[in-house]
Amino acid sequence: MMQPWIHRAKTDLLFIIGPSFFVLTIIFMFQDYITEIENDYSFYTWLFLIVFIDVAHVYATLFKTYFVADEFQKKKKLLILLPIVCFVISMILFSFGSLVFWSFLAYVAVFHFIRQQYGFMRLYARNEEKKKTSVIIDNLAIYAATVYPMLFWFLSPNRKFNWFVEDEFFHFENQNLLNILFWIYIGILILYAARTAFISIKNRFFNIPKNSIILGTALSWYFGIVYFNDDLVFTLLNVVSHGIPYMALVYFREVESKVDNGSGIFSFLKSYNAVFIYGLILLIIAFSEEFLWEFFVWNENISVSNFDFSGWQFVLVPLLSVPQFTHYLLDGFIWKSKKAA
Repeated sequence: MMQPWIHRAKTDLLFIIGPSFFVLTIIFMFQDYITEIENDYSFYTWLFLIVFIDVAHVYATLFKTYFVADEFQKKKKLLILLPIVCFVISMILFSFGSLVFWSFLAYVAVFHFIRQQYGFMRLYARNEEKKKTSVIIDNLAIYAATVYPMLFWFLSPNRKFNWFVEDEFFHFENQNLLNILFWIYIGILILYAARTAFISIKNRFFNIPKNSIILGTALSWYFGIVYFNDDLVFTLLNVVSHGIPYMALVYFREVESKVDNGSGIFSFLKSYNAVFIYGLILLIIAFSEEFLWEFFVWNENISVSNFDFSGWQFVLVPLLSVPQFTHYLLDGFIWKSKKAA
């Protein structure tokens, strides 16, 4: 059997599998320097991590949906109605208070992040024989790698980081339950490792990308949430490990394959360095959105306004969150297929 890379070994290892391991290595090698950066949190840290990766990856979805004429026609009702539905839901939630809105969005985001790792795992397992036991153990492993750290977050004393805002998650401290969950978590990972070793020896084949994505997910979520209690470490592992693989996936599976025979924006990309223009488009849109957040809502990283928009937050926050909310929900539809190849 050949390794089931999504694109090629080098590019998958660099941009899809590698970010988790790369960031972890940087964190362990330069912990003191990371502490200095966090203590002197700058505009450039925010620009690189939040704008150029976290916000930018949301708009990569455009290259699989709104920017693709055939896809837009196929899913026209969904692509038109979903942003409207997201805006209405956000308005309703925000009417109960900003914390209700941000808490809801945080839980949706967590689900989205977990499902992305599941999706990558299934993509890399697409050529394996779909035995019920193997599928169940694979699923248990990827969900244990992601769900246990989140349960640790919910059940342990407050972490020094948030997903969006303070007190967004329900907390219930229970050390006994945490101990039980920890051993279940360890048991699932040991079961997965033992079965993987057995199957690999039996078949004389080790699925490098699938096992790497599960290992990278387990390490980044455990160290980002459980082991370290640090805002910048969490942000690095959360943002980089999620955003870069997603942007790479869209480019490899959607942009690169459409450049040679595409129309519209893809014919434009054909005339230039496609990956550079793809990245530039994402950065421009991301910075534009974040500029609007700063202007109308946050006023933290860019001093742009002396106006008071506090009376309009009930409209502005739901409206500005539409791209992000839509991305979370839309991602559950656009990657579904009868065959994950």
